[in-house]
Amino acid sequence: MEAPPVTMMPVTGGTINMMEYLLQGSVLDQSLESLLHRLRGLCDNMEPETFLDHEMVFLLKGQQASPFVLRARRSMDKAGMPWHLRYLGQPEIGDKSRHALVRNCVDIATSDNLTDFLVEMGFRMDHEFVAKGHVFRKGIMKVVVYKIFRILMPGNTESIEPLSLSYLVELNVVAPAGQDIVSEDMRNFAEQLKPLVHLEKIDPKRLM
Repeated sequence: MEAPPVTMMPVTGGTINMMEYLLQGSVLDQSLESLLHRLRGLCDNMEPETFLDHEMVFLLKGQQASPFVLRARRSMDKAGMPWHLRYLGQPEIGDKSRHALVRNCVDIATSDNLTDFLVEMGFRMDHEFVAKGHVFRKGIMKVVVYKIFRILMPGNTESIEPLSLSYLVELNVVAPAGQDIVSEDMRNFAEQLKPLVHLEKIDPKRLM
């Protein structure tokens, strides 16, 4: 059965168009504890959350050159947590006045049959991985420090190995469209993490 045509229109959540503001960087394994110590001092006075998640990336090829991408994620260490379905739009990187990458973002909790539903809709799984790390919060900002693990046997999340000798670091804010002032707060916070980690506005196309 042929997949239905896909239109790459902006995705909105209800009447509010939510955007993700994002800065990214990385630290080597040996620098992790120093970064975590710095974040404990800078972020809200609470212990950081830890997570161990399994993420699957699904593609739906339509009439456009680029496929439609959805991400399905579930917690592996917290029983009873729902699956999460996430859509990330094309990044808006052209505006030099913005200090962060900006893109549409929709994140919703779903039932346990999410992956079966996506396959029935015509999506196919492109790749999967395990992410393990820490989540810090500073007001509306969220800092995620995590390592990505390659799954050696498809579908077997017990058989994994680290993808690299470093941790990814992401600083993000999810806010209604037009709240570009948050990128200034993000830049100021990122400055306080130097030289441990340099968080930047990274164009994903440069990595392809």
